[in-house]
Amino acid sequence: MIADANNTPAVEAIGLTKIYGSGNTEVVAMKDVSVTLAHGEVVALLGPSGAGKSTFLTAIGLINPPTAGRITIGGQPVMDADRALVDVRAYRRQHLGFVFQKANLMPFLSAMENVSVAMEINDVAPRDARKRAMELLEYLGVADRADHLPDALSGGQQQRVAVARALANRPSLILADEPTAALDSHRGRQVMELFRKVAHEHGSAVIVVTHDHRSLEVFDRTYEMEDGELRSHPSSP
Repeated sequence: MIADANNTPAVEAIGLTKIYGSGNTEVVAMKDVSVTLAHGEVVALLGPSGAGKSTFLTAIGLINPPTAGRITIGGQPVMDADRALVDVRAYRRQHLGFVFQKANLMPFLSAMENVSVAMEINDVAPRDARKRAMELLEYLGVADRADHLPDALSGGQQQRVAVARALANRPSLILADEPTAALDSHRGRQVMELFRKVAHEHGSAVIVVTHDHRSLEVFDRTYEMEDGELRSHPSSP
């Protein structure tokens, strides 16, 4: 785990609550969730379907704002209840990285182009974007597939490219939603270990939503959600 010079948390969520509907139709999808992550910390989030994991992830990711609570990333307040304190779209592009169950690579772009385009939309010069894209693909062990389209890559290779894309803009926080669900156990383990490597060596905080209990020792901490509430998992240090 890596702490910055001021020991500022990578992300701090306080009292996050999400309520859908009202009256007889009211559903509390997330209830008073608070968590603080350090730079370089990789955290697993477990729980059954409907427990509130995706609600939490989309709130932290500034996609689906909470009904109540506050989110601070890298020391900067970004969300106060359902009120954004930043330009959300620009902030997500510049400071957050996302990895999903499917790699969601653009099928008509090569592996390198899928990574470099994430920087180019943030006005990084194409030459600089391509250079960093190649460095990331090399770091993640898929540089030899840089010129291949996604269809020519294995599932594990596609996820490595997706992780490279998530890292492209040096995010403070990476959010991964079931990133190994479509992989066999061996490749799934490799991807989980990759998140640990990325967190510890690049200083990003990483939250991984998963149903896979076989790789929990990879994580610095493990949480479990049930009925919208967050608690430490028994396996967590």
